[in-house]
Amino acid sequence: MTLHRLHRTQTLAVDRDTAWAFFSDPMNLAAITPPWLGFRVTTPNPGPMFAGQILTYTVRALPGVRVSWVTEITHVREPDFFVDEQRLGPYRLWHHQHLFRSVPGGTEMEDVVHYALPFWPLGEAVRGIVASRLEAIFEYRRQALAGMFGPV
Repeated sequence: MTLHRLHRTQTLAVDRDTAWAFFSDPMNLAAITPPWLGFRVTTPNPGPMFAGQILTYTVRALPGVRVSWVTEITHVREPDFFVDEQRLGPYRLWHHQHLFRSVPGGTEMEDVVHYALPFWPLGEAVRGIVASRLEAIFEYRRQALAGMFGPV
C-alpha cells in the first residue's frame, strides 16, 4: 500500500468559532463540494459532531455510478480540530485532519489528507487521475469558501 498526502491551507475572514460551526456541520459539505461529484449526505439528522460519530454519503465516482462513503469522526477538540476516517468507500485508506487556528483577520484552516488507493498495486496506475480530481475538488472548495466568507 502506498500512502499519498494532500495538504491545503486557507485563511477565512471569520473567527474560529464561526469556522468551526460551519465545518463541524456535515450538512454544509455539499455547499463546498463540486456539483459534478453529486455529493449527498445520507445520514439523517447528524446533529452536533462528536468522536465516534458515523456519517454516510453518496458520491458520483463516474458518470452514472454512485458509491456509498462511510466515515467516522475519530477525534474532536472543539474549536481546534477534528479528524474523519473512511470506514467504507472508494479509498483503501482516507484520514482527513481539519485544523483551525486564529490568525490576524480570521481563521487559518488547514486540511491534511492521507489516502491510499484500492487494489494495490493496480490502483496506483490511476493515481494521477485521482490526484488531479482531488486537486479539483479542493480548489472548488477553496473558491466556494472565499465566496462565502470573503477575502482576508
